[in-house]
Amino acid sequence: MAKKIGQKTKTPMPCLEAAERRRMFSEVATGYTEDDAVREADRCIECKNRPCIAGCPVEIDIPTFITQIARRDFEGAFHTLFDKNVLPAICGRVCPQEDQCERKCTLGVKFDPVAIGRLERFIADYAAARNWKVETPAPAPTGHKVAVVGSGPAGLTVAADLARLGHDVTIFEALHKPGGVLMYGIPEFRLPKSIVEREIAALQNLGVEIRPNHVIGRTFTIDELFSELGFEAVFVGTGAGLPYFPDIPGVNLIGVYSANEYLTRSNLMKAYKFPETDTPIVRGRRVAVIGGGNTAMDSVRTALRLGAEHAYLVYRRSRNEMPARAEEIEHAEEEGIEIELLAAPVAILGDDRKRVRAMRCIRMALGEPDASGRRRPVEIPGSEFEREVDLVVFAVGQGANPLIRQTTPDLKMNKRGYIDADEGTGATYKHGVFAGGDIVTGGATVISAMGAGRRAARAIDAFLQNPLPDGM
Repeated sequence: MAKKIGQKTKTPMPCLEAAERRRMFSEVATGYTEDDAVREADRCIECKNRPCIAGCPVEIDIPTFITQIARRDFEGAFHTLFDKNVLPAICGRVCPQEDQCERKCTLGVKFDPVAIGRLERFIADYAAARNWKVETPAPAPTGHKVAVVGSGPAGLTVAADLARLGHDVTIFEALHKPGGVLMYGIPEFRLPKSIVEREIAALQNLGVEIRPNHVIGRTFTIDELFSELGFEAVFVGTGAGLPYFPDIPGVNLIGVYSANEYLTRSNLMKAYKFPETDTPIVRGRRVAVIGGGNTAMDSVRTALRLGAEHAYLVYRRSRNEMPARAEEIEHAEEEGIEIELLAAPVAILGDDRKRVRAMRCIRMALGEPDASGRRRPVEIPGSEFEREVDLVVFAVGQGANPLIRQTTPDLKMNKRGYIDADEGTGATYKHGVFAGGDIVTGGATVISAMGAGRRAARAIDAFLQNPLPDGM
């Protein structure tokens, strides 16, 4: 029998004050206290059908760990959580739970759903503060070798799952630090790098080897991983890191960045600490970020923290269509981000030194829905206006880097340039090669990439035990 409904709204997440945080890179949300977590966990009505599990791509036993928190069995909750999720502190911070597990929550039909993500973060941080570890017997080595290309969420998950099965796993990472988008794409104020490093260290304790500064397609090709290094299976989880720019005048001016470069310089290379670090970054006085997703929010809030007097977010649709998480939009507005809705750039204007001086935009109206289900933005003739800016960041999507495609001609791609892989197994049309995450789906979420990694790990394990003659 389900519990009676008590508190109808979520327990608020404590945060730094907006006036304090808008000029610093400290984490915005400070996390639940023990009492906060117990109060929130006690909201779970313990329904019989447990729909929240179906909404979790990595299959966490959500009702059990929440019940354990409500009973103050924090160590039990830790073991339940870590049984399925190798990156819980990360997922608790950046995954869009409101569109996945929390959307399925029975309580959410009439009231606020249980704050599953906040509770996940609480347990992960609570366990880390006490240095709790999952003590499991080392699996018997199978003798099978697997290469994982890319150390983002998909690669980390597949590596952990395969290592737990006793396979010899090596991750090849192009950059000098592992973590992929977790390191270079998400700012410190939303996901501290120390947390990413902590969770990757736990992965290495499972026996996974990580080789940074290895660009697959240059250092080794996919075929050479098989022929020269002796791997029996390869998982490709390189993400979608090729930036898109609109076809408008001025995108080659000095002061125009892709969000990928802008955030990488700031996050992974710590350019926000220059000259303590040796990576400089342009600090704009009036910065415009184009886009409406989480990457755009991360970019514009980074610009503010780097000292911008005005930080604008320019989005071609309305607030209702913005794909960014609602709490990220709220945090941005609290910090003073100026959001320009129903507008799009048509030209970037430069000075006599070819540096950005302004941006010409046009007003938009919403027409009929497009393929995404959102109403299509339509230009309003004669509505052009200019905005004085000295830095422009485009966060309008990313594509697949062509390097692996160019060096692995028998790896089948779809018409958008992403790897063609089976959704359920990650198997590609190339024998022994599996893929998952953004390199297959295009830009998506951390947790969906992790789910792809989990499914691929099962398929790779089956393949190693009984390799088929062909791919998909």
